[in-house]
Amino acid sequence: MDQRKRKRMESNRESARRSRIRKKKHLDDLVGQITELKKDNNQILTSINFTTHRYLNIEAENSVLRAQMTELSQRLDSLNDILHYLNREGIEYTPDCFTNPFNVPYLNQQPPIMASAHIFQY
Repeated sequence: MDQRKRKRMESNRESARRSRIRKKKHLDDLVGQITELKKDNNQILTSINFTTHRYLNIEAENSVLRAQMTELSQRLDSLNDILHYLNREGIEYTPDCFTNPFNVPYLNQQPPIMASAHIFQY
């Protein structure tokens, strides 16, 4: 019976040793997974930060472009109003009169407005 008991104890010890080895390997695998996941997480955070920074830059550029579009639309509306007025009044104009406002024919036909310093005095 002693022999049998000793064999059983030895078998139990060997089984416990194998169990500890399996647990240690499993723990090492989990630690490796944690390390890999932390690395992946850092890469994702870096990518998110880069994408967020890029998004904010593009959003700022879009705001500038929207403001420019609004300004240009208003300028176009004003020029169309001027053209409508000139056409309605039958006033002749050349296309370059909008790029060089002093070259408008009807302005050149009238005498210049003269101003002197005394008109600004009270």
